[in-house]
Amino acid sequence: MAAMMASTAATTAALGCVASGQEVGRQVCTTQKMYNGLRVATAFPGQKKIEESAFASIKIRSKATVTMAVATDVSRFEGVSMAPADPILGVSEAFKRDNSDMKLNLGVGAYRTEELQPYVLEVVKKAEKKMLEAGENKEYLPIEGLAAFNKATAELLLGADNPVIKQQRVATVQGLSGTGSLRLGAAFIQRYFPGVKVLISSPTWGNHKNILNDAGVPWSEYRYFDPKTVGLDFEGMIADIKDAPNGSIILLHGCAHNPTGIDPTPEQWEKIADVCEEKDHMPFFDVAYQGFASGSLDDDASSVRRFVARGIELFVAQSYSKNLGLYAERIGAINVVVSSPEVATKVKSQLKRLARPMYSNPPVHGARIVANVVGDPTMFDEWRAEMQAMAGRIKTVRQRLYDELSTKDKSSKDWSFVLKQIGMFSFTGLNKAQSDNMTDKWHVYMTKDGRISLAGLNLAKCAFLADAIIDSFYNVQ
Repeated sequence: MAAMMASTAATTAALGCVASGQEVGRQVCTTQKMYNGLRVATAFPGQKKIEESAFASIKIRSKATVTMAVATDVSRFEGVSMAPADPILGVSEAFKRDNSDMKLNLGVGAYRTEELQPYVLEVVKKAEKKMLEAGENKEYLPIEGLAAFNKATAELLLGADNPVIKQQRVATVQGLSGTGSLRLGAAFIQRYFPGVKVLISSPTWGNHKNILNDAGVPWSEYRYFDPKTVGLDFEGMIADIKDAPNGSIILLHGCAHNPTGIDPTPEQWEKIADVCEEKDHMPFFDVAYQGFASGSLDDDASSVRRFVARGIELFVAQSYSKNLGLYAERIGAINVVVSSPEVATKVKSQLKRLARPMYSNPPVHGARIVANVVGDPTMFDEWRAEMQAMAGRIKTVRQRLYDELSTKDKSSKDWSFVLKQIGMFSFTGLNKAQSDNMTDKWHVYMTKDGRISLAGLNLAKCAFLADAIIDSFYNVQ
């Protein structure tokens, strides 16, 4: 017993001196750092291992020295690299750091008033007041979302009298705005159409590639933008869709193509549908701007309705960030139009199954706003009026920018592409170096592909922006 107590005391003394490096009797502790847990092994006669941990190993040699081998202070996350700034949201972060009075944020696609302030629609305020007075609870929604919202959003997209709705051939699941709805659709493609490639336009919204990559869905690009005309390369688009393997999935922008603002004409949409039928391709529409592009909910949904009328099965992702200004509510939907009600039921069940481990169920607040606005005839009319006013302000700014460019530019360059584009964006045709000049010299913040958000521009700044564009276009190669 006495020998055991002496051995224990020696070990305790050795452990106590580990942090300080002090000499204890004939034992010397050498160390780099003290950890809360230690892996201790002793060489005292008759004594076995005393204490263990994952961080250090102390060996006590009888009649000699206590030594400690300590792992360096390296995190297991050390191999995680710094992610690049988001090409869109990073623009706003850079804008906030700029102290210039001239600065202008044309990066993020968010509507601003003529005073360049965020705008909450009056009809949204009315809907929220109505919801507050009703004393709605905050219980979980079903996985598929709010039933009233799902009904309203499908009818808004396809038309309340559309046969596919009456025949119950639409599977609708509430999603986390457009991004979440696209992600859910991509997860469905990965699981039930493994290996099928999705074709996306070149260029496209930057997050499309991220969504498909993270879902494990292969993709390639089809031609869309013609830099020579700053317009649609329709022949290239059709050729690439024709060359795609039969049964491919074609990601299409329902209206107000992002980032170019260039949409096919009604006749061109018909030809795209012809090729999809011929090649048995499945369209996947991204509808983020219904009613916000032209000011008409029906006109902006006409591309989708053309395909549906032909009996083509398809996906449609919707968002209410732009047309109702519900950016922070993350409200949208994924719709799958199929051949029969039985298939729709099965598809919806699997969308729910995919959503459950992703986010369990969607948020309720934005869904109730949409359901209230669309479901109330008076509020619905007010919404349409506000949408038309927002779309109208952007059209006015677009016209003024064109006028300023045409007046200030003394060359023969044709700036009419600005007027031919639609929606909140204009694709200027500026390259990365020219876009950098817009920011570095003129404090105009935009994405590096040359896209500017006209929703963040006002009439007072149009002349300034025209000067910046002309300088960057002619003086930077």
